[in-house]
Amino acid sequence: MNEMRLLLGIILFGSLWGFSEVILGPIINNGAIMTGIFAISFMFLSRMIFKQRGMQLGMGLIAGTLKIFDPFCVTCMVCSGIAIAAEAAIFEVMFYKLEKLDFSNLKTITVQSSLGISAAYVIFVGGYIVTQILTPLSQNSFYLENLFVKIPGILSSGLMAALVGSITIPILFQTNKLELRLKDRLYYPTTIGISALCWIIIITNFLLFS
Repeated sequence: MNEMRLLLGIILFGSLWGFSEVILGPIINNGAIMTGIFAISFMFLSRMIFKQRGMQLGMGLIAGTLKIFDPFCVTCMVCSGIAIAAEAAIFEVMFYKLEKLDFSNLKTITVQSSLGISAAYVIFVGGYIVTQILTPLSQNSFYLENLFVKIPGILSSGLMAALVGSITIPILFQTNKLELRLKDRLYYPTTIGISALCWIIIITNFLLFS
């Protein structure tokens, strides 16, 4: 695949992911729903379109960087950004051997929903645990026993992400049937324009409300 086309794809999906976290996150105000809808959608859709391992980690790094510009983040912004990158890393580990992420054998809604449940749950819970470690570490107040106490709540909070993921993935299977690729003469200006717009809105939002 053309390296520039792939790079712009990473920037585009990472910017859209970051945009959803910064702009829509405070409105939805539920991390499990955010993961079950947006994180899962952008990572799976990009893997289906580009069929490239490592792309989602790059997207997570971009989205996590944009999260730093969230003026409404009530926790450590840097830690939240790292947690987003951690979700992308967990996705990469889960689907490492499925470079092309071929869903041709997953034809039933039941199987598709099961994939959404497991992926959304593991990705959300993993990212949540990373946040619970990094936030107190940034304040020099991390104690392992405190994390153990929170584990049951963290595990139960992942149920919402799993429920949303069970709906999100079957919907993505339908989009996989569509031709989503653009010709180069449209692809490059479109991806650059949308990515730039996301960054402009996020930074403007940060300057206005921080």
